[in-house]
Amino acid sequence: MTTADRPGRLLAISDLHIGYAENRALVERMRPETDDDWLLVAGDVAETVADIRWALETLASRFRKVIWAPGNHELWTHPKDTVTLRGVARYEHLVEVCRELGVTTPEDPYPVWEGPGGPVTVAPLFLLYDYSFLPAGCATKEEGLTYAHGTGVVCTDEHFLHPDPYPSREAWCRARVEETERRLAEIPAELPTVLVNHYPLDRHPTEVLWYPEFAMWCGTRLTADWHRTYRVAAMVYGHLHIPRTTWLDGVRFEEVSVGYPREWRKRSEPPGKLRRILPMEVGSGDRGAAPGVGRGRGGTR
Repeated sequence: MTTADRPGRLLAISDLHIGYAENRALVERMRPETDDDWLLVAGDVAETVADIRWALETLASRFRKVIWAPGNHELWTHPKDTVTLRGVARYEHLVEVCRELGVTTPEDPYPVWEGPGGPVTVAPLFLLYDYSFLPAGCATKEEGLTYAHGTGVVCTDEHFLHPDPYPSREAWCRARVEETERRLAEIPAELPTVLVNHYPLDRHPTEVLWYPEFAMWCGTRLTADWHRTYRVAAMVYGHLHIPRTTWLDGVRFEEVSVGYPREWRKRSEPPGKLRRILPMEVGSGDRGAAPGVGRGRGGTR
């Protein structure tokens, strides 16, 4: 059977972080296995627009379709980036870059995967977080941030991710959740979905973090029932740098990140392997944290 004769697959990856030369080399080597493979990219490609463009253009030239959901790193207004746009303006600029490259974004019509395991609607999401995943004993964002600063575990978003023109990141998050709910409700009821977001839609994947206070920058409680409400076949996310499969209410959650070289060098599996979302991999229901991962990220990300 030739490559052209083989059925396509729905594949996923996230947290490419190609500012690291080793990770950039991983992207250079990424190839589909069939002519009809789709690739889901769940955020944190890079910090600069030039690097983001290079990575997505490289992947779009190889895969039948590339679908991108932004991570927090793409939204940073980083001192090393010549593009100084902030907040919504930066996001909209990245959407335009993706459209130039033929990459599907959260602002585009949701495509339907008709390959093995389909049909399913594939919905890339941009939701952010609202500090509702609070540390134990904290009742407000202010208490949570005070606690996090006391431990030294504070996300770099606090310095580089600006919500302009929204007054706060949580206000931007609420607006994104409201708009996304409207669009997801329009998906035909007979179609299941694959939801792609940089952050998990439920808090349970953060329970293995070494530094649980980092969960504040990992999602929102507003989406805790979406995996049931929107007929989700698989929820694809990254951000935690703990690649694994978990199940909640019979729904598969796939964390598909590459992570930083210092993290993936500790794992027994080779880095940059694309995760198959559909058709589902045999045995994926038993996959826990990848060997050598243990508990995941924290610190000043």
